[in-house]
Amino acid sequence: MADIAMSQRNRDLGRRLAPALQVGLPAVALLVMLAVIFWIRPAAMSYFGFMLLFKLAVPLMFASLAQMLVIMLGDIDLSIGSFVGFVTCVTALYLDTSPVLAIAIYIASIIAYAAVGLLIHLRQLPSIIVTLGMSFIWLGIAIIILPAPGGSAPAWLTGFMAWKPPVLPLPIILAAFAAAVGHIIINRSSYGAILRGAGGNPRAIQRAGWSIKMIRATVYAAAGLLGLIAGVTLTGLTTSGDPNVAPAYTLLGVGAVILGGGSFTGGIVSPAGTVIGAFTLALAGSLLSFLQVPPTWQIGAQGGILFLVLAGRILLAEKKS
Repeated sequence: MADIAMSQRNRDLGRRLAPALQVGLPAVALLVMLAVIFWIRPAAMSYFGFMLLFKLAVPLMFASLAQMLVIMLGDIDLSIGSFVGFVTCVTALYLDTSPVLAIAIYIASIIAYAAVGLLIHLRQLPSIIVTLGMSFIWLGIAIIILPAPGGSAPAWLTGFMAWKPPVLPLPIILAAFAAAVGHIIINRSSYGAILRGAGGNPRAIQRAGWSIKMIRATVYAAAGLLGLIAGVTLTGLTTSGDPNVAPAYTLLGVGAVILGGGSFTGGIVSPAGTVIGAFTLALAGSLLSFLQVPPTWQIGAQGGILFLVLAGRILLAEKKS
């Protein structure tokens, strides 16, 4: 009996520690990489250094949060990278000179995202196939309106992305804000429980009187909005549009979600973990550059870092269970 009670206490402890492990291990990996960078380049341990290290993590963070919402439903979005590139083209071409047209395109693109979610649900289609097709559509439209990199970001947008608030750099403030809002909506609100249930146990949610169609349309529309924010912020950083500027965001976004404690089975996601995962993957590139790893090896090395962190999370979770 004592062994059974001890085993039950260990399982309860594992369940209580699971949320901490979701965020804790990626955070430790992030801190370790920062420590190595500061050891190699002490000058990076400054306000300006943090701005340089993390400014490109902001659009990746929003793209990863968009991917997180789709994964929360048990789907996967292979179009987010192309969509972000499409948004940069629209922003660079129209937001400054024709803001009404740009906003109309933004709204239409969010509606299109919601329609994709409905199509997947109503026709019971594999999300990986539908979103792969959408990636070609977004890329094709982007190339039509902007065949080569060009355009210009509005001055207010580039000014905002270059803004230097007191105490903390802008990327840290945006990350903390996004993680807090996401945590409150997804993990703390009653509607967040419904959204997670739609991915984990949709039949139970439907029996409770909720419309799965509306939930999926809402979640996909929210993912489109986050992808839109990713594209706009990326334009503010690069100051121009490019259809092929963010193809890596698709798989990096998936990696950030899983690294942050998400699961492909649906219903299990962590907004704070996803934010930290996105910053960890973004910082990995800078770390490899500081370590003078050849560019041809950097993609493989980033994959190795992701693998090690995920393996550590699995081992710790098994030990606590």
